[in-house]
Amino acid sequence: MLRLGGNAFDAAIAAVFTAFVTESVLTSAAGGGFLLAHTAQGHNILFDFFTQTPQQKLNGAKPHFYAIEADFGDTTQEFHVGLGSIATPGNLGGLMHVHRRLGRLPIQAVVEPAVHHAQSGIELDPFRAYCLHLLKPILTANQGSREIYAPRGPLLQTGDILRIPDLATTLTDLVKSGPEEFYQGDIAHQIAWDCKDQGGYLRLEDLAQYQVIERSPLTINYRGNVLLTNPPPSSGGALIAFALELLSQIDFSDIPFGGPQHLQILANVMCLTNEARRDGYDANLYKTDVADAFLSDSHLDPYRQTLSSITNQGAVNKWGSTTHVSVIDSEGNAASVTTSNGEGSSYVIPGTGVMMNNMLGEEDLNPHGFHQWSPNQRISSMMAPTIVLKNNQPEIVLGSGGSNRIRTAILQVISNILDFQTPVEAAVNAPRVHWERGVFHLEPGFSRTELDGVDSIPGDKQVWWQDHNMFFGGVHTVVAHPNGEIIGAGDPRRGGAVV
Repeated sequence: MLRLGGNAFDAAIAAVFTAFVTESVLTSAAGGGFLLAHTAQGHNILFDFFTQTPQQKLNGAKPHFYAIEADFGDTTQEFHVGLGSIATPGNLGGLMHVHRRLGRLPIQAVVEPAVHHAQSGIELDPFRAYCLHLLKPILTANQGSREIYAPRGPLLQTGDILRIPDLATTLTDLVKSGPEEFYQGDIAHQIAWDCKDQGGYLRLEDLAQYQVIERSPLTINYRGNVLLTNPPPSSGGALIAFALELLSQIDFSDIPFGGPQHLQILANVMCLTNEARRDGYDANLYKTDVADAFLSDSHLDPYRQTLSSITNQGAVNKWGSTTHVSVIDSEGNAASVTTSNGEGSSYVIPGTGVMMNNMLGEEDLNPHGFHQWSPNQRISSMMAPTIVLKNNQPEIVLGSGGSNRIRTAILQVISNILDFQTPVEAAVNAPRVHWERGVFHLEPGFSRTELDGVDSIPGDKQVWWQDHNMFFGGVHTVVAHPNGEIIGAGDPRRGGAVV
């Protein structure tokens, strides 16, 4: 898209449409997401096209909703699917909205690569085949999904060709008709009918009334850099901001990367951020001042003091079906876009090649329990497309997939670059950790012997992974240097690539 004369927004949108084909178990036209834009004119906009809860419950009827389990090898994760897991989708409408606002090339040119790959097919590499294997119970649950992912009976494997010709036709038609066909036309009527007939919540008015929301990004200062990220009602951006506020009091100049003191700091920052989230943030997501209160000194200070008391002791003896694109162009435009389909509901809209999302079946998106959501409300997400500015110019553009691990993965890459002055490829490839619910997960590359002597790691369990894994996110990152050089790194944990 850039070679054709397009800008960063054309490139990002084209890449996401293409991912609907090439990473179709990670994202979909019927999923949801966010695009954070910094324009060459200095404007910052967060486009929220995440999924929305339906307007009505089922009046006592039982939804079509059931559990499957994905096996990562070192851990397992339970997901919930079925037509009762589908929330109102936003990806298609959101991307076309952003293109109308900020794109330059004709929409036909932007969508053409996706149409080409859907029609011609792609050869599955080991990462994509692994994704299919993880989600096999979903991808083989019904005839519609089997026609795509198991067309000859067995699930597609590495080296097989994945084709979605119905999706090629659908995208071609939608380019001509606009997103209205999806949200109000025959496709919308098909979705609404199947949901009503088979135990889903969505109705025609949910689709017809869906709106893309333009928000002001959440902004904080970190060591002289301005960080822009996803604001409430989503959680990921605010939690990254909170963790960075805690890290900002640490002088990393004499702390070795990956050493026991560094890991102690990260584990405690992640633990304290989780505690801070529980003490009122989630309950106040939809209040206008929730971010200001959450990041205020009065709220931060007790956690700062706790971290300081720990780090000054002196005795320092999962999946997440999400994908991300980061783009900077030579004009100074930057786009950070994260999209997801959850794991997919297993329901493929007949004749379209589009699998609907399962956001109502995502545990981390439904903290009060399944089917307890408030009607007609934008769902809070952990997605956090992020841009770091230096002198109002994009310096770092990044984001990640990985469910609850999104915020800790992004946090570590930002810290690697800004605190340890690590080159972008090394910053992305460096081993990561994640702390949650008393368990400290560690990728290979850290010293287990050194960490055994540290008694101030919170929690009661450590999980030492055997290999780097997509459980720890996929932080696809671009860095612009003051001399004009632009360098990127695609995270190998999620098959990342860089152009």
